Formats: sequence, C-alpha cells, structure tokens
Amino acid sequence: MEFNQPFLQLPWRFDSQLLASEVAALPEDFWLDHPSGLPGNSAVPLVSVNGEMNHAFDGAMEATQALRASPYLHQTVASFGEVVARSRLMRLAPGAQVAEHVDFNYHWVSRVRIHVPIVTDPSVIFYCGDESVHMSVGQSWLFDSWRRHRVVNSSALSRVHLVIDLAGSSRFWRSVRSAHQSPPIEINYNTSLIPRLRTEQFPVAPVMAPGEMLAIVEQVLEDCEANETNDPSMMLRYRHLLLDLVHDWREIWSLHGLNDAAFPHYRAILERTASQLEPDPRVLVTSSNQVGINPIINQRILAAALRPRRVAEFSSGRTLVG
Repeated sequence: MEFNQPFLQLPWRFDSQLLASEVAALPEDFWLDHPSGLPGNSAVPLVSVNGEMNHAFDGAMEATQALRASPYLHQTVASFGEVVARSRLMRLAPGAQVAEHVDFNYHWVSRVRIHVPIVTDPSVIFYCGDESVHMSVGQSWLFDSWRRHRVVNSSALSRVHLVIDLAGSSRFWRSVRSAHQSPPIEINYNTSLIPRLRTEQFPVAPVMAPGEMLAIVEQVLEDCEANETNDPSMMLRYRHLLLDLVHDWREIWSLHGLNDAAFPHYRAILERTASQLEPDPRVLVTSSNQVGINPIINQRILAAALRPRRVAEFSSGRTLVG
C-alpha cells in the first residue's frame, strides 16, 4: 500500500475565502442527503456518474452543473493534474459527526481521497487510527481510509470540505513521498485558465481480472491471519473458499474472457461463494482495523467482480450513458 499512515498534509494550499463564496452561491437543493442517511451529513456532487446529481460509483464520471458553475472550485479539482473519480462537497452540520467506520468497498482498493477544508472551526476534529487533527481552511490532506476513522463537529458552523477522489498516477505519489520536504504550493484563481479536468471513464471492469481478484483475496487473508484471536480452522476454511473462487474464476476467464457465454459461469461462481460464507459476518476479523471478513468479501469482490453491462464500452473504448 502506497500510503500507510493516519494523516499526511500535502503541500498544496487554496484560497478558502474564494472557495467559500462559491459554495455559498450554490442552491440549497444541490445538497443531497448522505446515501447512508447519516444525520447532519449532506453533499453536493461535483464529479459524478454522467455528471448528474447522484452518489453512484459505477459509470463514466463527468463534471456536474455545480462544478461547472464554480470557476475556482473547477480549477481546484483540476489542479492536481490527475484522473478524478467521484468527488463532492461534504457538509457536516453543527454538532453532527461522521460515525466511526472503515472504507472497505471496491472503490477504495486503488483510489485515494484528498480533503480541502473550506469552512471549518478549530473544534472540528478528524480522528483516524490513534491520531487526530484539525484540518485548517485552504490546506490539503490525505488520510488512510483503511483505518477506523470519524469526524466530530463541535462547532456552531456547518463544516464544508472539498473531497476529491483520485486514481493517483506515479506523478501524484512522487509528490506525496516528498510532501514533508516541499514548501507550500499556492493555487490561486487564474481568470484566464480553462481547467483541463480528466475524469474516470472506466471505473469498474465488466469482469474482474483474476490477478486483481487474487491480490484482493491475499490482502484480506493476510490481514485476518495476522489476528491471533481468529479460529485457525475457520481461517483455513476461508482461505480454501477464497482461493477456490480465484482458481475457478481464472478457468472461466481463460476459456471465455468477456464473451456473453461466460457470464452465467462467472455468476454461478459468485453465488456459490456467497452461499458458503458463514452466517456470522464477523466469523473472522481483520487485525488492522477489526472489520468482519464477510462485508469485505461482499463489497470488494462479490459485488464488484461482474458488471456485464459494461462490456460494450470497454470493447469499444467509448463510455455509454446509463
């Protein structure tokens, strides 16, 4: 894993007052309730599936009306020069919090999240692992979303962060590695600049490659095997179960690839695996963040491994609406 610490402040800094003025100009009906219904949490999609007002992950990402209408926000999101995935303004009401959780769905296998605080207060605290920070306005931060994390807004303000998800090229990670040595980089508004925003067009493959599936399986098995409280016999059962999934997946991949005839076979393998999971979602628990193995398997593998409707766009190289 390229990033393995609770928090890291990046060198990029932004004009929070100008960002705040653009946020204040957005219509209130642009703010959507949190998809999980968390009280006091709302968001404005800035980069989303088909550029629409949604929280979806599976589809071609485009700039929304909210981003296109906000010149400096647009420049800020584009300023990293990276391929941008789903990105939003995230608002936390006075006295509200983001409950402790871990980001373990498939989206986070290979993406990184940047926070740029726009409206905040020193009493807004971000907790991750064993550490906590207040992210000041205009700064930019990374945090390790595989660790347990939460946010508490004890202020009278509605905290607003710009939250940008990136695919993360080698250029970006080289910048991250040298972040502690870099002087602040001020990204001011440029009235003559037309942002060049590159957005994800192929976030999920129609069929997960066997090598990728194996890498995900090995990561979760290693994490669970490091937890000495897990039952060794159950650990071995899950190792065989998941490796059987990978071996049979590779067999179908080798015979049929993305052909239509393969999809019932892939689906049968996923259904077989799901049916063999223990009823207790925490029958095994990771060592690093104390998450049950079943939710990780469901989100990172079973729910993400097969998306037949994406075949046409992958084979043609052109994304399709819907």
